[in-house]
Amino acid sequence: MTSQIAGAPQPGDGESGGEKSGRRGTVRYLKDEAVPSAPRMLLGYVLRNRRTALGLKLQEVALRTGCSSSKLSRIESGHHAFKEKDLLQFFTVYEVQDGEQQRILLGLAEIANQPTWWQKWSAVAQPYLQAVVSFEDMATRTKASSAQLLHGLLQTPAYAEALIRRGRGGNGVHDALLALRRERQERFASAPDKILIVVIYEAAVLHAVGNPEIMAEQMDHLVDLSRKRNYQLRLAEQGRYDLPVELGTTTIFDFEGRVPKVAYQESVDGALFIQDEELVDYREKLFDRLRARSLGPVATRRKLQHLADKYRSPKLL
Repeated sequence: MTSQIAGAPQPGDGESGGEKSGRRGTVRYLKDEAVPSAPRMLLGYVLRNRRTALGLKLQEVALRTGCSSSKLSRIESGHHAFKEKDLLQFFTVYEVQDGEQQRILLGLAEIANQPTWWQKWSAVAQPYLQAVVSFEDMATRTKASSAQLLHGLLQTPAYAEALIRRGRGGNGVHDALLALRRERQERFASAPDKILIVVIYEAAVLHAVGNPEIMAEQMDHLVDLSRKRNYQLRLAEQGRYDLPVELGTTTIFDFEGRVPKVAYQESVDGALFIQDEELVDYREKLFDRLRARSLGPVATRRKLQHLADKYRSPKLL
């Protein structure tokens, strides 16, 4: 069982994780601005949570640590590198005395300061996509609902290419994004401790991308993935009246208690990252309800195989 970090909100506790009373996190809309990696963003969130739980203002912590208020603000937002000496000062000021919790925080800071494997794609990948990759890389369990298009980790090369090449940028950008997509998929598939739980809205598999041949191959691929240990797929049928479809396309990253969960919702030109505990919890409950009311694994495979057959005979669609 993974230890919980000091300062991370516990279910039912009374600690406040933001400057305003009663809030336990933040909501960020990211577009073109520089974005911190998941370890930096989450470590900053935990430190902010701890500070506000103790009722300390940035100015007070600045006086006690010798850091400027602006530097502390950048640390909390994840836009500043973490140094061991700074963290040791925070442990004293924030009363983090448990050795195991200190070890986890120091380990997270070490990860946050390392070069990222996706850095070579930073010139072509949108900042919010880089953030997604960093959260995906760090999470051990990911829950996702796909309302209109299939999740990136589920896409075949042909489906991904048809989708990416109709987006902005030229062939060079598209080639680079396809290479990044392949790398993401390979890293996830080879990770022994990662689980991806996806509810696919039926509309997402009826919304044709490319051509019928591409869609037939994609359905076969989903059937194959559903038999693998680290992929759990459910299909949310159209025509059902009891499905919480208002969830839309949402991803929830779960770090098994090392740091709080994060929810992610993407739009056509940016993405919403939600760290507020209550908002994340609400989305996860909707997801669990949607999953419970969707087709089970065997029925999902049967439906996907039926769709594959239909795409091979377009006149049946």
